[in-house]
Amino acid sequence: MSMQNETSPSVEPVIRCDSVYKIFGDNAGSMLKKSHGIVDAAKFQEAGCIVGVNNASFDIHAGELLIIMGLSGSGKSTLLRCISRLTDATAGKIFIEGEDILTMNNKQLIELRRNKMGMVFQNFALLPHKTVLENIAFPLQVKGVSTQESVNRAKEMVDLVSLTGRENYFPRQLSGGQQQRVGIARSLVIEPDIWFLDEPFSALDPLIRKEMQDEFLRLQSVLHKTILFVTHDFDEALRLADRIAIMKDGIIEQLDTPANIVLNPATEYVRKFTEEVPREKVLKIESVMDEFDPTESMSDLKVQKDAIIETVAEVILNSSKPVTVIDELGHTVGVINASKIVHVLFGSHSNQKSEKLS
Repeated sequence: MSMQNETSPSVEPVIRCDSVYKIFGDNAGSMLKKSHGIVDAAKFQEAGCIVGVNNASFDIHAGELLIIMGLSGSGKSTLLRCISRLTDATAGKIFIEGEDILTMNNKQLIELRRNKMGMVFQNFALLPHKTVLENIAFPLQVKGVSTQESVNRAKEMVDLVSLTGRENYFPRQLSGGQQQRVGIARSLVIEPDIWFLDEPFSALDPLIRKEMQDEFLRLQSVLHKTILFVTHDFDEALRLADRIAIMKDGIIEQLDTPANIVLNPATEYVRKFTEEVPREKVLKIESVMDEFDPTESMSDLKVQKDAIIETVAEVILNSSKPVTVIDELGHTVGVINASKIVHVLFGSHSNQKSEKLS
Protein backbone atom coordinates (compact mmCIF):
# COMPACT_ATOMS: atom_id res chain seq x y z
CA MET A 1 0.00 0.00 0.00
CA SER A 2 1.34 3.44 -0.92
CA MET A 3 1.69 5.80 2.04
CA GLN A 4 2.21 9.42 1.01
CA ASN A 5 1.95 11.68 4.05
CA GLU A 6 1.33 15.28 3.11
CA THR A 7 1.17 18.67 4.69
CA SER A 8 -1.50 20.91 3.20
CA PRO A 9 -0.45 24.54 3.42
CA SER A 10 -2.61 27.11 1.65
CA VAL A 11 0.30 28.23 -0.57
CA GLU A 12 0.29 26.58 -3.99
CA PRO A 13 3.09 24.02 -4.34
CA VAL A 14 5.96 24.64 -6.73
CA ILE A 15 5.64 21.08 -8.05
CA ARG A 16 2.50 18.94 -7.97
CA CYS A 17 2.24 15.39 -9.26
CA ASP A 18 -1.28 14.03 -9.65
CA SER A 19 -1.60 10.27 -10.33
CA VAL A 20 1.54 10.10 -12.48
CA TYR A 21 2.28 6.84 -14.32
CA LYS A 22 5.20 5.96 -16.54
CA ILE A 23 4.92 2.58 -18.23
CA PHE A 24 7.33 1.46 -20.92
CA GLY A 25 6.05 -0.72 -23.76
CA ASP A 26 4.16 -0.44 -27.06
CA ASN A 27 0.77 -1.17 -25.51
CA ALA A 28 1.36 0.73 -22.24
CA GLY A 29 -1.43 3.25 -22.83
CA SER A 30 -4.12 0.70 -23.64
CA MET A 31 -3.04 -1.59 -20.76
CA LEU A 32 -3.24 1.32 -18.32
CA LYS A 33 -6.68 2.31 -19.60
CA LYS A 34 -8.00 -1.23 -19.12
CA SER A 35 -6.54 -1.41 -15.59
CA HIS A 36 -8.50 1.67 -14.42
CA GLY A 37 -5.39 2.90 -12.63
CA ILE A 38 -4.82 -0.29 -10.61
CA VAL A 39 -1.47 -1.39 -11.99
CA ASP A 40 -0.08 -4.84 -11.20
CA ALA A 41 3.58 -4.67 -12.23
CA ALA A 42 3.86 -8.46 -12.72
CA LYS A 43 0.84 -8.64 -15.02
CA PHE A 44 2.08 -5.67 -17.04
CA GLN A 45 5.48 -7.34 -17.36
CA GLU A 46 3.84 -10.50 -18.70
CA ALA A 47 2.21 -8.30 -21.36
CA GLY A 48 5.59 -6.84 -22.37
CA CYS A 49 5.41 -3.62 -20.34
CA ILE A 50 7.72 -2.32 -17.61
CA VAL A 51 6.21 -0.17 -14.87
CA GLY A 52 8.54 2.75 -14.07
CA VAL A 53 6.22 4.96 -11.98
CA ASN A 54 2.95 3.70 -10.51
CA ASN A 55 0.37 6.31 -9.43
CA ALA A 56 2.66 8.93 -7.84
CA SER A 57 0.87 11.88 -6.21
CA PHE A 58 2.64 14.46 -4.05
CA ASP A 59 3.51 18.15 -3.70
CA ILE A 60 6.83 19.96 -3.26
CA HIS A 61 6.70 23.42 -1.71
CA ALA A 62 8.93 26.47 -2.15
CA GLY A 63 12.35 26.01 -0.55
CA GLU A 64 11.74 22.32 0.22
CA LEU A 65 14.32 19.61 -0.40
CA LEU A 66 12.51 16.38 -1.29
CA ILE A 67 14.67 13.31 -1.79
CA ILE A 68 13.37 10.38 -3.84
CA MET A 69 15.21 7.23 -2.94
CA GLY A 70 15.12 3.53 -3.61
CA LEU A 71 17.21 0.69 -4.95
CA SER A 72 18.17 0.31 -8.60
CA GLY A 73 15.03 -0.16 -10.70
CA SER A 74 12.69 1.37 -8.11
CA GLY A 75 11.62 4.16 -10.47
CA LYS A 76 13.26 7.10 -8.70
CA SER A 77 15.18 8.48 -11.69
CA THR A 78 12.23 7.78 -14.00
CA LEU A 79 10.01 9.90 -11.76
CA LEU A 80 12.51 12.78 -11.81
CA ARG A 81 12.75 12.54 -15.59
CA CYS A 82 8.95 12.68 -15.85
CA ILE A 83 8.77 15.78 -13.65
CA SER A 84 11.47 17.54 -15.68
CA ARG A 85 9.80 16.12 -18.83
CA LEU A 86 12.97 14.55 -20.11
CA THR A 87 10.60 11.57 -20.34
CA ASP A 88 6.89 11.89 -21.09
CA ALA A 89 4.60 10.40 -18.45
CA THR A 90 2.10 7.79 -19.68
CA ALA A 91 -0.73 9.32 -17.65
CA GLY A 92 -1.42 11.85 -14.91
CA LYS A 93 -0.73 15.54 -14.47
CA ILE A 94 2.45 17.37 -13.48
CA PHE A 95 2.23 21.02 -12.50
CA ILE A 96 5.18 23.39 -12.22
CA GLU A 97 4.08 26.61 -10.49
CA GLY A 98 0.49 25.86 -11.45
CA GLU A 99 1.13 25.07 -15.13
CA ASP A 100 0.59 21.54 -16.46
CA ILE A 101 3.90 20.79 -18.19
CA LEU A 102 2.42 17.80 -20.01
CA THR A 103 0.38 20.22 -22.13
CA MET A 104 3.39 22.40 -23.02
CA ASN A 105 4.79 22.44 -26.56
CA ASN A 106 8.53 22.16 -27.22
CA LYS A 107 9.10 25.91 -27.27
CA GLN A 108 7.36 26.40 -23.90
CA LEU A 109 9.28 23.46 -22.45
CA ILE A 110 12.64 24.83 -23.61
CA GLU A 111 11.80 28.21 -22.05
CA LEU A 112 10.81 26.53 -18.79
CA ARG A 113 14.07 24.58 -18.62
CA ARG A 114 16.21 27.57 -19.55
CA ASN A 115 14.63 29.94 -17.07
CA LYS A 116 13.32 27.91 -14.14
CA MET A 117 15.10 24.55 -13.96
CA GLY A 118 18.66 23.65 -13.04
CA MET A 119 19.80 20.04 -13.51
CA VAL A 120 22.76 18.07 -12.16
CA PHE A 121 23.38 14.45 -13.09
CA GLN A 122 25.69 11.65 -11.99
CA ASN A 123 27.97 12.07 -14.99
CA PHE A 124 29.26 15.62 -14.89
CA ALA A 125 28.82 16.18 -18.66
CA LEU A 126 31.31 19.05 -18.74
CA LEU A 127 32.55 20.32 -22.09
CA PRO A 128 36.19 19.11 -22.18
CA HIS A 129 37.47 21.86 -24.49
CA LYS A 130 36.07 24.66 -22.32
CA THR A 131 37.55 26.05 -19.09
CA VAL A 132 35.75 26.05 -15.73
CA LEU A 133 34.55 29.61 -16.35
CA GLU A 134 33.44 28.84 -19.92
CA ASN A 135 31.58 25.70 -18.81
CA ILE A 136 29.69 27.64 -16.15
CA ALA A 137 28.91 30.57 -18.47
CA PHE A 138 27.70 28.30 -21.29
CA PRO A 139 23.98 28.11 -20.32
CA LEU A 140 23.80 31.91 -20.21
CA GLN A 141 25.40 32.22 -23.64
CA VAL A 142 22.84 29.74 -25.01
CA LYS A 143 20.15 32.08 -23.64
CA GLY A 144 21.73 35.02 -25.51
CA VAL A 145 23.20 36.80 -22.47
CA SER A 146 26.14 39.05 -23.38
CA THR A 147 29.64 37.64 -22.98
CA GLN A 148 30.62 40.12 -20.27
CA GLU A 149 27.50 39.54 -18.21
CA SER A 150 27.73 35.76 -18.54
CA VAL A 151 31.41 35.85 -17.45
CA ASN A 152 30.57 38.04 -14.46
CA ARG A 153 27.78 35.69 -13.39
CA ALA A 154 30.05 32.68 -13.90
CA LYS A 155 32.68 34.28 -11.65
CA GLU A 156 30.06 34.69 -8.93
CA MET A 157 29.22 30.99 -9.23
CA VAL A 158 32.91 30.04 -9.08
CA ASP A 159 33.14 31.84 -5.74
CA LEU A 160 29.87 30.31 -4.53
CA VAL A 161 31.11 26.73 -5.03
CA SER A 162 34.64 27.49 -3.74
CA LEU A 163 36.56 27.07 -7.00
CA THR A 164 38.27 30.46 -6.91
CA GLY A 165 41.71 30.21 -8.56
CA ARG A 166 40.65 27.39 -10.89
CA GLU A 167 38.63 29.49 -13.36
CA ASN A 168 40.98 28.71 -16.27
CA TYR A 169 41.45 25.01 -15.55
CA PHE A 170 40.05 22.46 -17.98
CA PRO A 171 37.89 19.58 -16.65
CA ARG A 172 40.73 17.06 -17.05
CA GLN A 173 42.78 19.12 -14.57
CA LEU A 174 40.15 18.85 -11.84
CA SER A 175 39.33 16.14 -9.29
CA GLY A 176 35.96 14.41 -9.40
CA GLY A 177 34.63 16.58 -6.58
CA GLN A 178 35.83 19.75 -8.32
CA GLN A 179 34.21 18.66 -11.59
CA GLN A 180 30.92 18.11 -9.76
CA ARG A 181 31.21 21.61 -8.27
CA VAL A 182 31.49 22.96 -11.82
CA GLY A 183 28.36 21.01 -12.76
CA ILE A 184 26.53 22.45 -9.76
CA ALA A 185 27.70 25.99 -10.55
CA ARG A 186 26.64 25.61 -14.20
CA SER A 187 23.16 24.48 -13.13
CA LEU A 188 22.84 27.46 -10.76
CA VAL A 189 24.11 30.19 -13.07
CA ILE A 190 20.66 30.67 -14.64
CA GLU A 191 19.26 31.24 -11.12
CA PRO A 192 16.68 28.43 -11.39
CA ASP A 193 13.65 28.30 -9.12
CA ILE A 194 13.75 24.49 -9.18
CA TRP A 195 16.83 22.30 -8.92
CA PHE A 196 16.84 18.66 -10.11
CA LEU A 197 19.71 16.44 -8.98
CA ASP A 198 19.94 12.80 -10.08
CA GLU A 199 22.48 10.84 -7.98
CA PRO A 200 24.88 13.81 -8.19
CA PHE A 201 27.45 12.42 -5.72
CA SER A 202 27.27 8.67 -6.33
CA ALA A 203 30.33 8.60 -8.63
CA LEU A 204 32.51 10.20 -5.93
CA ASP A 205 34.56 8.37 -3.33
CA PRO A 206 33.14 8.44 0.23
CA LEU A 207 35.33 11.25 1.60
CA ILE A 208 34.67 13.60 -1.33
CA ARG A 209 31.02 12.62 -1.23
CA LYS A 210 30.76 13.75 2.41
CA GLU A 211 32.46 17.04 1.49
CA MET A 212 30.02 17.57 -1.38
CA GLN A 213 27.07 16.88 0.92
CA ASP A 214 28.43 19.52 3.31
CA GLU A 215 28.82 21.92 0.40
CA PHE A 216 25.32 21.15 -0.81
CA LEU A 217 23.82 21.87 2.62
CA ARG A 218 25.77 25.12 2.75
CA LEU A 219 24.51 26.18 -0.68
CA GLN A 220 20.92 25.35 0.20
CA SER A 221 21.15 27.37 3.43
CA VAL A 222 22.13 30.36 1.27
CA LEU A 223 19.94 29.81 -1.81
CA HIS A 224 16.74 28.15 -0.45
CA LYS A 225 15.98 26.42 -3.76
CA THR A 226 13.07 24.05 -4.33
CA ILE A 227 14.92 20.77 -4.83
CA LEU A 228 14.11 17.29 -6.10
CA PHE A 229 17.10 15.07 -5.35
CA VAL A 230 17.43 11.38 -6.31
CA THR A 231 19.70 8.96 -4.46
CA HIS A 232 19.97 5.26 -3.60
CA ASP A 233 21.89 6.10 -0.41
CA PHE A 234 19.63 6.16 2.67
CA ASP A 235 22.28 7.83 4.85
CA GLU A 236 22.57 10.61 2.28
CA ALA A 237 18.79 11.01 2.19
CA LEU A 238 18.54 11.20 5.98
CA ARG A 239 21.31 13.78 6.12
CA LEU A 240 20.03 16.13 3.43
CA ALA A 241 16.25 15.85 3.11
CA ASP A 242 13.35 17.85 4.48
CA ARG A 243 11.18 14.93 3.35
CA ILE A 244 11.96 11.55 1.80
CA ALA A 245 9.93 9.51 -0.69
CA ILE A 246 10.94 5.83 -0.63
CA MET A 247 10.11 3.99 -3.87
CA LYS A 248 9.79 0.30 -4.69
CA ASP A 249 8.66 -1.10 -8.06
CA GLY A 250 7.46 2.35 -9.15
CA ILE A 251 5.31 2.92 -6.05
CA ILE A 252 5.99 5.51 -3.36
CA GLU A 253 5.91 3.34 -0.24
CA GLN A 254 6.17 6.27 2.16
CA LEU A 255 6.64 10.01 1.85
CA ASP A 256 7.49 11.65 5.16
CA THR A 257 10.09 13.49 7.22
CA PRO A 258 13.34 11.61 7.92
CA ALA A 259 12.37 11.37 11.60
CA ASN A 260 8.94 9.87 10.89
CA ILE A 261 10.38 7.40 8.41
CA VAL A 262 12.88 6.20 11.01
CA LEU A 263 10.42 6.22 13.92
CA ASN A 264 7.26 5.11 12.10
CA PRO A 265 8.00 3.11 8.94
CA ALA A 266 4.74 2.67 7.04
CA THR A 267 5.52 -0.66 5.35
CA GLU A 268 7.73 -3.68 5.91
CA TYR A 269 9.92 -2.56 2.99
CA VAL A 270 10.54 0.84 4.62
CA ARG A 271 11.20 -0.81 7.98
CA LYS A 272 14.01 -2.86 6.41
CA PHE A 273 15.58 0.36 5.18
CA THR A 274 15.49 1.87 8.66
CA GLU A 275 16.27 -1.04 10.98
CA GLU A 276 20.06 -0.61 10.84
CA VAL A 277 19.98 3.18 11.10
CA PRO A 278 21.67 4.45 14.29
CA ARG A 279 18.77 6.65 15.36
CA GLU A 280 20.81 8.86 17.64
CA LYS A 281 22.89 9.95 14.63
CA VAL A 282 19.91 11.10 12.52
CA LEU A 283 17.08 12.09 14.84
CA LYS A 284 16.82 15.55 16.32
CA ILE A 285 15.71 16.29 19.88
CA GLU A 286 12.42 17.76 18.60
CA SER A 287 11.52 14.33 17.17
CA VAL A 288 11.41 12.72 20.62
CA MET A 289 10.78 15.60 23.06
CA ASP A 290 7.69 15.73 25.28
CA GLU A 291 5.35 18.61 26.00
CA PHE A 292 6.66 21.15 28.53
CA ASP A 293 4.96 21.11 31.93
CA PRO A 294 5.54 24.41 33.81
CA THR A 295 4.82 22.71 37.16
CA GLU A 296 7.68 20.25 36.70
CA SER A 297 11.05 20.82 38.35
CA MET A 298 13.59 21.35 35.55
CA SER A 299 17.33 21.12 35.14
CA ASP A 300 19.25 24.33 34.53
CA LEU A 301 20.44 22.77 31.27
CA LYS A 302 18.89 23.71 27.93
CA VAL A 303 19.27 21.98 24.54
CA GLN A 304 18.34 23.15 21.05
CA LYS A 305 15.37 21.40 19.42
CA ASP A 306 17.36 20.79 16.21
CA ALA A 307 20.36 19.23 18.01
CA ILE A 308 21.15 15.71 16.82
CA ILE A 309 20.47 13.37 19.75
CA GLU A 310 23.98 11.89 19.71
CA THR A 311 25.55 15.32 20.32
CA VAL A 312 23.57 16.02 23.52
CA ALA A 313 22.74 12.53 24.82
CA GLU A 314 25.51 12.47 27.43
CA VAL A 315 24.52 15.72 29.16
CA ILE A 316 20.85 14.70 29.23
CA LEU A 317 21.67 11.24 30.62
CA ASN A 318 23.81 12.85 33.34
CA SER A 319 20.99 15.18 34.40
CA SER A 320 18.80 14.06 37.28
CA LYS A 321 15.99 16.36 36.12
CA PRO A 322 14.21 16.88 32.79
CA VAL A 323 16.03 19.20 30.36
CA THR A 324 14.34 22.17 28.69
CA VAL A 325 14.25 22.17 24.87
CA ILE A 326 14.46 25.59 23.18
CA ASP A 327 14.11 26.90 19.62
CA GLU A 328 16.52 29.19 17.75
CA LEU A 329 15.03 32.23 19.51
CA GLY A 330 15.53 30.71 22.95
CA HIS A 331 11.82 30.00 23.51
CA THR A 332 10.87 26.85 25.41
CA VAL A 333 9.24 24.34 23.04
CA GLY A 334 9.40 21.09 24.99
CA VAL A 335 11.19 18.90 27.48
CA ILE A 336 13.45 15.87 27.18
CA ASN A 337 13.96 13.19 29.82
CA ALA A 338 16.89 10.83 30.23
CA SER A 339 14.46 7.90 29.93
CA LYS A 340 13.48 9.02 26.42
CA ILE A 341 17.14 9.13 25.38
CA VAL A 342 17.67 5.62 26.81
CA HIS A 343 14.67 4.38 24.79
CA VAL A 344 16.03 5.92 21.56
CA LEU A 345 19.51 4.52 22.16
CA PHE A 346 18.52 1.03 23.26
CA GLY A 347 14.75 0.44 23.24
CA SER A 348 13.70 -0.03 19.62
CA HIS A 349 16.83 -1.81 18.49
CA SER A 350 16.67 -4.16 21.48
CA ASN A 351 13.06 -4.97 20.67
CA GLN A 352 13.90 -5.71 17.04
CA LYS A 353 16.79 -7.97 18.06
CA SER A 354 14.55 -9.82 20.54
CA GLU A 355 11.93 -10.35 17.84
CA LYS A 356 14.57 -11.84 15.55
CA LEU A 357 15.79 -14.18 18.28
CA SER A 358 12.33 -15.39 19.34
